[in-house]
Amino acid sequence: MPASRRVVIVAFPGVELLDVTGPAEVFSVASGIAGADRPGYRVEIAATRAGELPTSSGVRLVADVALEEVGGQVDTLLVSGAINLVDGGVEPVIDAAVVEWLRTAAPQARRTASVCAGAHVLAAAGLLDGLSATTHWLTAERLAADYPQIAVDPDPIFIRAGQVWTCAGVTSGMDMALAMVAEDHGQALALATARMMVMYVKRPGGQSQFSVPLSIHAPSGDRIDELRLWIADHLADDLSIETLAERMHLSVRHLARLFRQRTGSTPASYIEAVRVETARRLLEETDRSLPDVATASGLGSVETLHRAFRRRLVTTPAEYRRRFRSPPAADTVGAFPDGPLPLPDQIPAP
Repeated sequence: MPASRRVVIVAFPGVELLDVTGPAEVFSVASGIAGADRPGYRVEIAATRAGELPTSSGVRLVADVALEEVGGQVDTLLVSGAINLVDGGVEPVIDAAVVEWLRTAAPQARRTASVCAGAHVLAAAGLLDGLSATTHWLTAERLAADYPQIAVDPDPIFIRAGQVWTCAGVTSGMDMALAMVAEDHGQALALATARMMVMYVKRPGGQSQFSVPLSIHAPSGDRIDELRLWIADHLADDLSIETLAERMHLSVRHLARLFRQRTGSTPASYIEAVRVETARRLLEETDRSLPDVATASGLGSVETLHRAFRRRLVTTPAEYRRRFRSPPAADTVGAFPDGPLPLPDQIPAP
């Protein structure tokens, strides 16, 4: 029987449950489909101590082994993450014991990866220095600020930089694990695994599709905050910076400076983000035509709608609607993406 690839998933108290179980399930399903005559995966959960481990959801995991007892060759070392809500903001959890252990253990693994805010743990261990990386969109700005030596890109679902992988929030750990299956065993097995789990083998676009571009918070009662609320109610109006400046009784230059100070964005970029967010919701929740969506969101024309979606979501409006609009329940029963599920003996060896 071929030797399995050893996957060690590092966890700690308060970890996000799906950061651990999501990738583990992908590797398990891939192993089952591959069959006993082909090398699959053997997953272990490691923590500072073996035994029960509380997660953020309250469900308890059981760590198979203590970190100090992880010996032998590790194929894939995967670090899960956690985010705490603090005073209305978010704080990535960085376990000091895990960081210290990783400095020695990670270089010995063939492949190292993080899920969600686990990127902050890799960064604290110095494992992302000089590399491109991503993390959950809520903490990407924090990662870039804390570690300027890392090229943080907040949009991709996952990034591979040599033998170091990072991915976005929670479920993207499953997307990354599927990509690892494809690398290790070929695209056919990854596709069969995705079908079994009713997943896309490659999710279209980036995580900006799942974040809210309106997550910019100006102080309550601030004039720029009031302008943002007004913009949201007048998306189909002329929202040129000259018009906004006149409304605010400010010069164009002064408004642009204030807006960037309060929001970190230019007025034009912010307005496009709001319009795309509105168009996105109309595509998800209504049957309105693309010209109607373009008009209602203030983007004006279908051509402009396409350009904005390509720029911000890396997809087209029609493709976005096809992927993310919930179909009638009768159309989804028993369905698999891209055809029937192949049997294990139909999966060619890579």
